Amino acid sequence: MSGGCLKGEAVQRLLETLGGRYSNVLGIDLESGREEEIFKWFLASILFGAPITETSVVKTYKCFEKYGVLTPERVLETGWDGLVRILDEGGYTRYDFKTADKLLEVMRNLMERYGGKLTNLYNRAGSPRELEEELKSLGKGMGEVTVSIFLRELRDLWDKAKPNPTSLVVLAAKNLGLVSEESGEPVLRQLEEFWFENAVEGKSFVDFETALLRLAKNYCRKAKCSLCPVRGECLKPRTV
Repeated sequence: MSGGCLKGEAVQRLLETLGGRYSNVLGIDLESGREEEIFKWFLASILFGAPITETSVVKTYKCFEKYGVLTPERVLETGWDGLVRILDEGGYTRYDFKTADKLLEVMRNLMERYGGKLTNLYNRAGSPRELEEELKSLGKGMGEVTVSIFLRELRDLWDKAKPNPTSLVVLAAKNLGLVSEESGEPVLRQLEEFWFENAVEGKSFVDFETALLRLAKNYCRKAKCSLCPVRGECLKPRTV
C-alpha cells in the first residue's frame, strides 16, 4: 500500500512532536548493541507492559537505576520484598506484587536457560516467530504486548526482531489512512512500505512506529482530536 493522506511535512511534524524512542528517553544506548544495554531495555519493556502511564514507568525505571538493579543477577539478589519497595517508590503500586513475581520468574529462567544473556536467547532462535516464543516462554507475564514493546526498538539491531505492530499503532495508522484491511497485506508490511516512500532524514522506521504509538495513546484513544498535531490528516471524524 502506497500511502494514506499523511505526507511530507506532516510526517516530519509527527516525528518531531511524538517521536523519540523510549529507550532514548531512559538513557539506554541500544545502538551500542551491548548486552547490558539490551537487558536494561528488556527490564524497561516489562515495566511498560502494564497498563500504566509513561511517566510512572520512567520514574520506576529510574529507581531501578538508582539502586543498581540493572542485571538479572541483581534483580534476583534484590528479592521480592526489595523489588516491591523499588516499584512502590517509583509509583508502580497498583502492579507491584504482580510485577515483582514476574521479574523473579523471568530472571530465573533467563539465568537457567541462557546464562542471563538475551543475546544467547536471540542467537538460539531460528526465526522471528521463534524469537517471540522464546521470550514469551520466560514467564507467564511475558505476553504479546511486552514482547512487541521489547522487540520494536531492536528492529535496527536484531534481524529477527520483526514484531507485529501493537493495537495502538494500528489504531493510529488506520486513523491516518496508512493501512487498510482491504489491501490483503500485513499491517507491518504496509507501514514499512509507507515509511520507505516517506522516510524522514535522520529518522528510522522505529521512530515512526513509536510516534504512531504515542499518537494513539495520547490523542486517538483519548479522543483529543482538537489537540492532535496531525489532525488535518486524520480520516476519523473529529471530536471537539
